[in-house]
Amino acid sequence: MLIVHHTPSPNCQALFESVLAGATAPEIEGVRVVRRAALSATASDVLEADGLLLGTPANLGYMSGALKHFFDQVYYPCLDATRGRPFGFYVHGGNDVTGAVRAIESITTGLGWRRAAPPVTVTGEPDKADVQACWELGAALAAGLAD
Repeated sequence: MLIVHHTPSPNCQALFESVLAGATAPEIEGVRVVRRAALSATASDVLEADGLLLGTPANLGYMSGALKHFFDQVYYPCLDATRGRPFGFYVHGGNDVTGAVRAIESITTGLGWRRAAPPVTVTGEPDKADVQACWELGAALAAGLAD
């Protein structure tokens, strides 16, 4: 499983760490979790992954430029080879994440990826329920890929 994230703030970092903890929970066996910063992730990373989990802040009503760059780099090389690949995502924003969610859903629909879990959307400082939802997102995606 590939986790592609952009974590420029403590709030995004908390959500990322929770997703990672869920994805690597000891009770989930047989899943190798690879994490890449959005600016470092490559088409090869995506092609080698059986599933993906994406994380981004909402900046100016859109996903981060780093995640958009990731999509720009992998779109055509991965277009046919990754159709049907399961994915999930989380978005953190100061007050609105609608545009970021819409953009991610549009691009992943174009790629033909299959959303395996509802997105986790968080505005403001993440509370205990938000962090738990991210843990569950990571665990659900990893469990879906387990042997």
